[in-house]
Amino acid sequence: SHYARQRSIDDFTFPCLFARRMKAITAANHFTADDTARVSEKAYANGNLNPLAHMNKVKYTYEQARTASDKNPNFLSNAEYKDYLRISDCSQVSDGGAAMILCSQAGLEKLAKKAEIAEIIGLGQATGNLYEDPQDYTKMTSSAEAAKRAFKLAGLTPKDLEVAEVHDCFTIAELLMYEALGLCNYGEAKKLIQEGATRLDGRIPVNTGGGLISFGHPVGATGIKQIFELYRQMKGQCGAYQMKKLPTVGAALNMGGDDKTAVCTIVRNV
Repeated sequence: SHYARQRSIDDFTFPCLFARRMKAITAANHFTADDTARVSEKAYANGNLNPLAHMNKVKYTYEQARTASDKNPNFLSNAEYKDYLRISDCSQVSDGGAAMILCSQAGLEKLAKKAEIAEIIGLGQATGNLYEDPQDYTKMTSSAEAAKRAFKLAGLTPKDLEVAEVHDCFTIAELLMYEALGLCNYGEAKKLIQEGATRLDGRIPVNTGGGLISFGHPVGATGIKQIFELYRQMKGQCGAYQMKKLPTVGAALNMGGDDKTAVCTIVRNV
């Protein structure tokens, strides 16, 4: 965010920026707070199956997530945006690390464990203007552009994806990411979450290990962790939250700020 311009919006700057999005989203009937509660419930359910998740022992039902309460407050001070964000809509502040080894085709010839390889077949990056607010709060244009570039490089379309990791810094962001990544058309993210399409047993599972909301958000490590999560699903290493069918192609869509920088990585199992 731009400190001089945006710091004063609330003591909790980033949460308030996304609450501002949610106010516009609600007014446009793009999706509702009940839909974001479904995202939260899914995240915690997945995290409950992941022993490495920050919130592994914490359970959130849909009713708990959709209801503001002493344990799930609307915590912002900004009166205009306060009602549009709850604790359950937020990711965690976590410690953690992630790493991956990148190598060329020549480097692959030197590796003995070829069965452990996955290939990056598409990569796209895009940035927005830090000094301007989004023209449309119901869209993540930088993330969408990064995804478009990655698919073009990979020679694939969103219909080819079997699993995805998206930057759910807030439940609001996850739903907007569905549309930015092309998992559905504009305005249809609510349909995906309502139908359970992005659950572990759904058509296109998203954030299988709990995402930032439940697994946690060790900020510098999150982008690599997303790719590693795709890899682990492809290799059948996810234990209780393993997809029934090993996916062949997946995408990670990571974001910085309020859609100000985004990177999309498309991975194929080898």
